[in-house]
Order: sequence, then structure tokens, then C-alpha cells
Amino acid sequence: MLKHKFLIHTISTVFIVLIAQFTFSQTPSIGLFSQGDMSCWEEQSFVSNTQYQLVEEQDQGQFLKAYSQSAASGIFCEVTIDLTETPYLNWSWKVDNIYSENDEHSRAGDDYPVRIFVVASGGIFFWNTKAVNYVWSSNQQVDSQWESAVTKNAMMLAVRSGDKVLGQWLNEKRNIREDFSAFFGVDITEIHAIAIMSDSDNTGQSATAYYGDIFFTAQ
Repeated sequence: MLKHKFLIHTISTVFIVLIAQFTFSQTPSIGLFSQGDMSCWEEQSFVSNTQYQLVEEQDQGQFLKAYSQSAASGIFCEVTIDLTETPYLNWSWKVDNIYSENDEHSRAGDDYPVRIFVVASGGIFFWNTKAVNYVWSSNQQVDSQWESAVTKNAMMLAVRSGDKVLGQWLNEKRNIREDFSAFFGVDITEIHAIAIMSDSDNTGQSATAYYGDIFFTAQ
């Protein structure tokens, strides 16, 4: 059993998972919301609480709904994923609304209706911990990338942006290993945590969003 420091670092609402006293999992179970499985997930609150709950629709089945009103809390799953075997992160999400007039490059505007991020631990060298945030931006162009307003060890990537496809379920896929290499110039072969967060504490606005299953694949 390997024990590490787990630090959830946040200034404003960025949620960075660093590692802390957990056992590496050989058969990870991640984001099985369609099966009603929330056993992997723990909540971390920063400013009030975003409401996360499993809900069901006839056509879509079961998924995770998030409602945030001037709140900032996220849920995270401590799990080790071998990126040499399964480098692709897959997920689906839907957003009902975005935020207005927020500067996502600043701490004051660092809110997203949905975000999924992956964390590679630096182990005892916690300052080497790195994270990539996949966000639905309110105003940045798709594929835009920028350094987190909170820490240089986290990069933001706008997978979706704006209001043109609001209310639609969208399937996403990213090669995590390639993204870490592009953002940080290092070959990351393992990640150690997955987190999701819908936050609105900085803007003082509200958002309703939805997360489908999260899983890794070889292709």
C-alpha cells in the first residue's frame, strides 16, 4: 500500500486534487452514473454546495445532475489509470445555460457550468502535481487553452463553448497522455484522480448541467 499526501488546493473555485493517503486501484470503476454507482466519489466543498444528484430520464437513462447557485463544490474519485493502456478519457455532458460577462482567465471569473479534470500526482513532490481541466467555456473559443487563474500546475482546455448547443447531450473524447505532453512537456503514464465540478461562486450566477458516464479506453 502506497500512502501519499492528498491536497485539495483551491483559491477561488479551481479544484486541484494532489493525492492523499489512498490505495492504488487495479480495476478502477469511474463515473458509472447510469448504473447508479457513486461509490468512488467524495465531495469537497469550498463555497456553499453545488447540488449533485442522480436523476433519470426516459430516453437518456440515469445520469448525474448538478445545480450551482453562487456555490462551489466538486466531487472527486481517487483512482489510478495506466495511460499506456487506456489513454482516452470518454464522457458525455449537457449544459442548460452558461455565464455572462465573466473573465475566465481571472480568479473573479473562474466559474464553469461543467468541468472534468484529471490529476497526475507528484507523489511526495506535491509541487509536481499537474492537472488538466476540460471545461465548457462561456466565452472562450473551442480548443482554446490557458493557464489556470489559480495555479500554473493546472491547464484549462475549452472542449465546448457558448450557447449554440445548450440542452443537448454531447459525447467527448480526449487523449489524456497527449494532452499532458502538449501542456506540460512531460510524458505522463499514470493519472491518479478524476474530478468534476460545476461552480458559480465567483460570478454569483447559477447553472444547471448534467454528467454522463466517465470511462477510459485504449482507442
